[in-house]
Amino acid sequence: MDSLLDALQEGRLIELPDNDKQDALQLLAHIIEAIPSVPSGTDVAGLVMKREETYNTILGRGFAVPHARVSFDGDLYCAVGWSPSGITYSASDTSPIHIVIMFLVPDNQKNYYLKEVSNIAKALNELHDENSLKTAEDLNTVRNYLLDLISSAKNIVGPASRARMIQLEVRESLPQLDLKNIANLVIEPVIIITTANSKPIILGQNKELIDVLDNSQNLSDSINGNNKFFDFSGWRVLKRSSSNYQAGRVMFDCLAVKIK
Repeated sequence: MDSLLDALQEGRLIELPDNDKQDALQLLAHIIEAIPSVPSGTDVAGLVMKREETYNTILGRGFAVPHARVSFDGDLYCAVGWSPSGITYSASDTSPIHIVIMFLVPDNQKNYYLKEVSNIAKALNELHDENSLKTAEDLNTVRNYLLDLISSAKNIVGPASRARMIQLEVRESLPQLDLKNIANLVIEPVIIITTANSKPIILGQNKELIDVLDNSQNLSDSINGNNKFFDFSGWRVLKRSSSNYQAGRVMFDCLAVKIK
């Protein structure tokens, strides 16, 4: 699900302005055409529209996956559109489509595209809650839902996608650093559990990291704050998710990153 992750991280998720299928496809196609590495003059809109004349690209569960095949080599790209009210996508299937994921499929990416769509279908069948999109109020809610869906699917999409999700999270948390050489990073998962009146509990495998967090005087304030990440003694801790439990306990799933 790499290209979908890239689209969400790089801002290629938009709210569709109306519930017209043709307008939605045109807009998503133009977003892909504007990607700098896509050759100038590539008629993504025309290719998608022609294919839609003969193929039904509804994936199910409120998702559609139109695509354009092109005869050059390159990366697999997609753009994602959210329709709050839903699009009537096919005369034979009037179920509203809320998410349209449009793919650009170069010759060298055909197998990757099929794998990507297969993994999305698996996630939808096993994990997707259709009501979450029907009741979403804004684009940020939709983005977070899709990211959570992909993250929850990590057990069914395999280790390669899990590793890439971690790298994307790290890249987002360290925007000022050159992360081309990922080998220079130490990346450690860590769980932090806070309570109302006690010192936070740190669960992890890296002793240096555990010692740093255990000795911090303001860990509770930092982890409970609004910032997505915080710094301690050379480590940057990225908050991935949190879960609330009884007696005021909160468990934070985090990644800790340090430059060697």
